[in-house]
This record gives sequence, C-alpha cells and structure tokens, in this order.
Amino acid sequence: MTHTHFVPRAQRTHAVVVGGGLNALGIVRSLGAAGVALTVVDEDPKSPAMRSRYGRKSLAASLEGDALTEHLLALATRFHRPAMLFVTEEKGVNTISAQRERLAGPYLLRLPGHERLMQLMHKQGFAELAEACASAVPRTVQIGSRADLPSLGQLRFPCVFKPAHKDYGYGARFKKAYKVSDAGEVAALYAEIEPVLADMVAQEWIEGEDDEIYFCLQYIGRDGQLVTSFVGRKIRSWPLHIGGTASCTAAWEFHAELTATTLDFFTRTGFVGMGSMEYKRDRRDGRFYMVEPTVGRTDYQQEVATLNGVNIPLAAYRHEAGLPALPMPEAPAAPPAHIWRDPQADKWAFEEGGGKPDMRSAGHKVMDAYLRWNDPLPWIDYMAGRLTALMHVRMRRTA
Repeated sequence: MTHTHFVPRAQRTHAVVVGGGLNALGIVRSLGAAGVALTVVDEDPKSPAMRSRYGRKSLAASLEGDALTEHLLALATRFHRPAMLFVTEEKGVNTISAQRERLAGPYLLRLPGHERLMQLMHKQGFAELAEACASAVPRTVQIGSRADLPSLGQLRFPCVFKPAHKDYGYGARFKKAYKVSDAGEVAALYAEIEPVLADMVAQEWIEGEDDEIYFCLQYIGRDGQLVTSFVGRKIRSWPLHIGGTASCTAAWEFHAELTATTLDFFTRTGFVGMGSMEYKRDRRDGRFYMVEPTVGRTDYQQEVATLNGVNIPLAAYRHEAGLPALPMPEAPAAPPAHIWRDPQADKWAFEEGGGKPDMRSAGHKVMDAYLRWNDPLPWIDYMAGRLTALMHVRMRRTA
C-alpha cells in the first residue's frame, strides 16, 4: 500500500461508516490507517468492521428506516463539526437519501436528487438512462407481472434474469441472478419468484468469462469534479458467471478509457458522490458494455483500489473536509498490482471453475480481505467461524 497521507488531529472531520461487512472493513482500514477519526455503525457487534482495531463502534437497531435515521442523528451530537457518511449497503442509501433534509446538517452528504438516485438504483431505470445517453448497454426488458412476459420476444437469448432492485426478501430465497436460455425458462422462474418480488428484469447475456468483467470506482465532488478514479478487473465471481466479486485486481491498461466512459455517464445523468460502474467486455466484438452502476455507496471490493495505491475513501473524505486533494491516479510504470480476495468465495469459484488459474494476474500480490497483521481480529473471527463450521460437518457425519 502506498503512503497514507496521514490526517493531522487538528484537521480531523469525523467519518461514520454505516455497515459492518467486508465492504465496510475495507473502508474502515482505508480511513483508519490515515488517521481519520471514525465510527462504525452496524447491527451485529461481531461483523468484520465492528471487530477492526480502527474506530469507535456504535450498535444500531437497524441499518435502514427510522431506526437508522434516529441513530445517526443521536450519534452526530457527539461531533464538533459535520461528519462524513460512508454508506456500504443499498438499504442504507434508500433511507439516507429519503431523509437527506434531516441528515444534511449533521452530516456531509454528496448525492444526486432522490428521484435520479432511485432511477439509477433500478436496473430498468438505469438501462433507460444509458440508452438515452447512447451508452453501450445490453438490451433489457422489465417484467413487473406475468402480462409482461411476451416482451421477452424483443430479446436475444441467452439472458440474465435478475431483480430490478435490491430486495433482501428475494436474496434470502433466490440466487442473485439466473442465466436463462429461453422465454419458457424465464416464465417458470417468474412463477416461483413473483410472490416474493414481482419487479424483475431480463437482460441480454454478454459473451465472456468472469475475468472479462471490469469496474470503475469513482468519487464525484462539488460541481461534478472527478475527485478520484480506479479501474479494476474481476478474476473470479461467486457464484460463477452471475455472482459477486470473489477476487479482483487492477486493470491499469483500461484506466483512461473506462474512467472517461464512466465520468461521461455520471456527468450526463447528474450523478455526484460515491459510485461505480460495472462493465463486461464482449468477446464477440471486444466492446465494453455497461452492466449496472453502484450509486450512493461504496462497492463490495472497494478496498482493491486502496491496495493498489488509490485510496478512494480518503480522497473523498479530504475533498469534503476541505483538505488538500490527493494526486489523481495514473497507470504505474511497473506492475505488479495487488489482488483483493474474499477467501471462501474465491476458493469455491476456483474449484467449480475447474482450478483454472488467471494468467493475467500471475505474480500479483494476493491480499486476503480479512487478514491484515496490524488489524488481526476480523481474520481471527473468520478462521474461528470456519473451524466451527468444519467441526459441525464432521460431527454430523459421525453421528
């Protein structure tokens, strides 16, 4: 990791990280190592970020709704100046955006208008915006009821069938997404899913493996200024082909292209604040197609940027706190880059993918998402949980 640009005590605006998972752990470490005074807010006292050595911990009743709003307002009374919020989950974004008038005084908020934010968070809404901006995006149709199923005839199969927006009830019962071969398969899936979540989308499949999925992480500040940007590439996803990031690394070779493409879209749509765009490179034509944005919050694998010398949370913090800006990142003259890895998800993906190594990242230093020798408790907890799970499996087998 490069120099942390330590923040002097006299200049410390407080930071509040909402959420406690791996996403939040990366944010906490990125800020804490730079001397930023911070507080982590989560429902689970044993979540990874709540176990980090960095920052104070504040246990909330919920990470959404009125309970979150009231908790944040009470927390803000402890600070001498407005604090900066880092949100790590979509449900928190929904609440904070809807309650922005109450929270904007005690906290430094950088968000687009509420309606635009909700449109970007909805997959069909995003697809319509992307088409209006003439961006390369796979064709998408919205399925809000069984009456919409005939619209699948507009698409070329295979497709991806997935929720139009984040829904935790859906996530508890179904896969993140399904790769489907025809309209009949969609209809059969929808019959099961509709009672839980009616709002779904079908999107044309982009040919390519998981290692052709790229992302651009950015922070857009006042007056639409690009504060910082980082371009990365997935190595493996879990579940394969339709899942979240299991491991990823820097993609400096596409830094200029995808930074410009992402910034252009965000500028055209009036987006500001913390956001990112996921792309997939189609093996048939070599083009990058926008898949979906992450807006109003940090990305799951956000720490990969910090590990490769681009500390986005710190750059955003310094911008909003009125401190001197960090240097704008440029492609380094000499790799290797660093790999961020969710150990269990990457292990499953590697095994199910046939044990195929990623030759493009050979020689890159692997950084476990949990393990930092100067912040060991999240990793110790993770290993203890894995050992307990293995013991339970063995006990059931011998019973």
